[in-house]
Amino acid sequence: MEVITYPIAGLLEFRPRIFGDPRGAFFESFSAAKMEGLGLPHLDWVQDNQSSSKAGTLRGLHFQKPPHAQDKLVRVAQGRALDVVVDLRRDSPTYGQHAKVLLTAELGNAFYVPVGFAHGFVALEDNTLFLYKCSGYYAPSAEGGLLWNDPALGIDWGFEGEALVSPKDAILPTLAELESPF
Repeated sequence: MEVITYPIAGLLEFRPRIFGDPRGAFFESFSAAKMEGLGLPHLDWVQDNQSSSKAGTLRGLHFQKPPHAQDKLVRVAQGRALDVVVDLRRDSPTYGQHAKVLLTAELGNAFYVPVGFAHGFVALEDNTLFLYKCSGYYAPSAEGGLLWNDPALGIDWGFEGEALVSPKDAILPTLAELESPF
């Protein structure tokens, strides 16, 4: 498995070796031993989530506040999505900066997002299946978010046309309005 680091500390992309033959393909999508070997803490992944989205659907930017904050390991099982995270760790030299990764079913890649980041994605194809592995349970009282199109973030979401955004995501605060809990 190839591991790709990012300029923002803590973010990792995993690209598996894919073994294919006329029957199809096989790859290892997760390895706790591999993650711990990279110095990541042992995480008890307690909840898996899946969403199905049509092209142009934008979900995010979301996080859960402590004590319910979550690490996430995300990937796409079908289709393609541009995954985006924003550093919300107040003491980080990269506070307010973002990173992006193209997640595709073809690559089988996964993106590790530690606590302290807002997370979102846009589906680039119809019927994109997005999978989330979470280190904590969903806690509605701990929900937080950041406005996806805040000009201060300067995020190019990489698609043409109008984004399909939930009413709840359309009214999230900007970075300037957000009091980061991290």
